Amino acid sequence: MLRVSGVAEQVTIPNLISIIRLALVPYIILTLLEGRFMLAFFLFVAVGISDGVDGFIARKFNQRTVLGAYLDPLADKVLLISVFLVLGYMEIIPLWLTIAIVTRDVLITAGVLVAFFIGNPIAIKPLFVSKANTASQIVLVSVAIGAPAFALDLEWVKTILVWLCGALTVASAFAYFATWTRHVAE
Repeated sequence: MLRVSGVAEQVTIPNLISIIRLALVPYIILTLLEGRFMLAFFLFVAVGISDGVDGFIARKFNQRTVLGAYLDPLADKVLLISVFLVLGYMEIIPLWLTIAIVTRDVLITAGVLVAFFIGNPIAIKPLFVSKANTASQIVLVSVAIGAPAFALDLEWVKTILVWLCGALTVASAFAYFATWTRHVAE
């Protein structure tokens, strides 16, 4: 018999915001593919702001939940990976960077799953370099979408951000690999 107690406690405003963020991802992708960059930009910014809002509400009003601990980062990853895949496909972001970002996330997920299946689960704690990496990805996507949305020539800014994202993606991958290796060796 399934145990359903505790489900009501998981239905919080922050979790509902995260679900809405997830639901908006296909629409953001569609607006990008249709070349509606202004709408895509504002949706991306709104989703980004809502990410901060749900975290604030969860902390301030003690609405942290187990579901939210998984749902919030899942919504972030689904959004960023989806947007990078589309921007790479559209050749707005270099394909090598898209491949590096997706590969890093797949490897981290695989590492967590391997640790779990060998009976040595690893606590998911974002490293500083990973937070910097995510921040650089958000800024890069904002510039990549915002430039055509507002008819701005930001190619030099985008180039700097591409290389910064690339460096942080590699640094983050190595940092997580080192953390994972130490954890599994214990």
